[in-house]
Amino acid sequence: MTDGPVPPGSNLLVEFDATSQWNNAHTTIAADWLKAKGGVSYHIASQPKERVHTQLKRLGLQNVEELEEPHERRALALYDWYTASLGRKVPDDDFSFYSLKIADLSIIWGKGEKDAEATGFFDQIGQPILRIVDNVSCLGRFNEEKAWVEFLLNRVIPRAQRWNQITIIGLTRSLHSDWVYKTLEGAADGVIDFKLDDTGEETKDMMRIRSMRNVGFDRKWHTLKVDKDFRVSLE
Repeated sequence: MTDGPVPPGSNLLVEFDATSQWNNAHTTIAADWLKAKGGVSYHIASQPKERVHTQLKRLGLQNVEELEEPHERRALALYDWYTASLGRKVPDDDFSFYSLKIADLSIIWGKGEKDAEATGFFDQIGQPILRIVDNVSCLGRFNEEKAWVEFLLNRVIPRAQRWNQITIIGLTRSLHSDWVYKTLEGAADGVIDFKLDDTGEETKDMMRIRSMRNVGFDRKWHTLKVDKDFRVSLE
């Protein structure tokens, strides 16, 4: 759907229908990136961490736990936002966010940046890190709109360019004000849509690239195919 690779340092905003194939799509993207020997920083808000493990294994990564091991080339860092979104106590480790309130998140995010820079984690992978934030709409449950949007603009989005990453941020459609969508779209290097099309006799899963900077692209809606292992591809 693009005529070249997305440049490192890019932020892509994915606006998705709640019933679309976005969840299966981002696990497919993560699995393929890991198979290509890239590193993935994965922030999960929409489902338990264990379910992501299961899906990655179903997609052919039987060594998921090994990829998370803290050795000199750790390839997968999976951060749990989901448990905090349920109001449950989280494990005392560096991969579980104990709160999704912006005041707490800013502290967690800042500590993560210092730790990563001190350990040189992002220098250990041979190609850019792929950062996936599956659904930032969860922040709207615990914070005022301006607070969590400013957090994305000032903390999350700048990280991609500073650390030569590619960041994909998921945002549920039709849940927030128009200001939220327009502000984040203006800050993103690309905007991608996932939807469920039920206008015809047969329901179809669709995606398109709405806009993209720095690389040519196809704007048409494309039908998605979902295999038995829940791998998502263009039909």
